[in-house]
Amino acid sequence: MLTAESWPIAANMLSFGATAPDGGHIKDAPASVWASQMRQARDLGITQIDPTDAWVPLARLSDARVEEFRRTLEDAGLTIPSISMTRSSVVDREKGEDFLAEAHRLMDIAPTFGASVVNIGFMQALTPAQADAIWFWLEDGHHDDPALRDLAIERTRELGDHAKANGLQLSLEMYEDTYVGTPEDAVAFLQDVDHEAVGLNPDLGNLVRLHRPMPHPSDMYETVLPHANFWHIKNYTRDFDPATGAYTSAPMPLKYGYVNYRQVIRRALELGYTGPFCCEHYGSDSLGVIAENIQYIRQVLASALA
Repeated sequence: MLTAESWPIAANMLSFGATAPDGGHIKDAPASVWASQMRQARDLGITQIDPTDAWVPLARLSDARVEEFRRTLEDAGLTIPSISMTRSSVVDREKGEDFLAEAHRLMDIAPTFGASVVNIGFMQALTPAQADAIWFWLEDGHHDDPALRDLAIERTRELGDHAKANGLQLSLEMYEDTYVGTPEDAVAFLQDVDHEAVGLNPDLGNLVRLHRPMPHPSDMYETVLPHANFWHIKNYTRDFDPATGAYTSAPMPLKYGYVNYRQVIRRALELGYTGPFCCEHYGSDSLGVIAENIQYIRQVLASALA
């Protein structure tokens, strides 16, 4: 039985990015670089991390370097409840087969770290305009091709089989303009996959931040929470001026943003949610905000489970 203190809540390590201090990719950096970044998380009271491939892509490491990563993690006193793939769509026209192979490798690596879930999504690399924007979501990005939807279902089901065989769950990250880009599309896609080891990551922060019309978060969560098995959780301000048609949004700690997570988390528990949380934040001291968000979630859980 999970308690507020035992519930798996990780920090997404994308806060550090993929560039090492020497300018190279962090996957090729000495373990001492990984250790330094892990210690920063541990010093904030964080005990669990998600080693997203936007940080150290475990699937691209040699077996020897995976073991080096494991020793570094243990020395830092950290554990891994989930592993996320970011912008690594299995139906990417150029790299989809490579990303599919990486997802399969993660299915074998994840249980050795004690992770219970692997998260994938259909979002793809940032466009040049997104990369130049102050916030990348302010520019239009990749749109999934309806012609590849059947292939996406087939490959998701294939990964679901691998997940089930290894005692894992596969989670699909909701993201705008993908096959799981709205609550209704996400549920329809999941139903077409029709696999007991596959669920949704209701990362509705990805939608709340958009400068476009959007249903109220409570309504969106009501649609997707019954299907959730993992949760990238973050918050934003959101405002709309009907006189000008202008939207504004900006990252905020869970406690202060547009989404009332005290209500949403309690509702998730009522609907039977038992998956891990993975805290994310963009801008400012993102790791520091994540540490505060973890404590906020534990307090909400303690109140809800009392």
